[in-house]
This record gives sequence, C-alpha cells and structure tokens, in this order.
Amino acid sequence: MAGMRIIKKPWGEERLFALTKKYAGKLLIVRKTHRLSLQYHEKKEETLYLQSGLLKLIVGSSPRNLKTKIITSGKVFHLPPKTVHRMEALKDCVLVEVSTPELWDVVRIEDDYNRVKNKRK
Repeated sequence: MAGMRIIKKPWGEERLFALTKKYAGKLLIVRKTHRLSLQYHEKKEETLYLQSGLLKLIVGSSPRNLKTKIITSGKVFHLPPKTVHRMEALKDCVLVEVSTPELWDVVRIEDDYNRVKNKRK
C-alpha cells in the first residue's frame, strides 16, 4: 500500500496508512458524542493507543457481560478476537490502531447508524 487511504465513517473517519498480509495500521478520528458499533471480530486482533481525546470503552466477553472503562490520552488497550467492544468519544478522539489485516472482519451487534445486517445471537 502506498500513501494513506481515507475512509469516511458516520462517526468520523479512518485513515489507513498500512496494510500488508501480516498487519494493518490506521488512525481513527472519532467526533465527540459519536460511537462505533457494538461489535466483535472473529479473527482480527487490535491494539489501540489513544493519542488525544477522552474515550468511553465498553468491553466484555459477550453482550450480556460488558464493563465500561474511561480511557485517557496516552493509554493503550488490547482487543483479542471475539472481544465484544464499543468506543464512544467523550471528547474528539484520535486513536492509533494496529491490527491483524482482516479489516472486513466486523460483526455488528448494535449500531447507531443502521449498519447491522445479519445480527448473530
């Protein structure tokens, strides 16, 4: 991949700066009061660094077993495969995400922007 690819999202944008057969790297720009889907990944593994902002992270082993954590600027968190998670920007946020390359691997459970297609139970 040469250069940066910007992908507009209803909550902000993704700036994909690396994609190889072994890893991916992107910036997530999340606008204040917006949140990503409640989701998990079958294969994809992610580590995120909150470069700026204030983030509410909802995370757990299932939709019925979720905890809320407040992530402050400069903190890192890891999301293994099958971890249910949702991120909400309490202030405008810039996150650096490094992950395995399965960018297509998103199972949405809930979504503020009506992007849930086949809800799994």
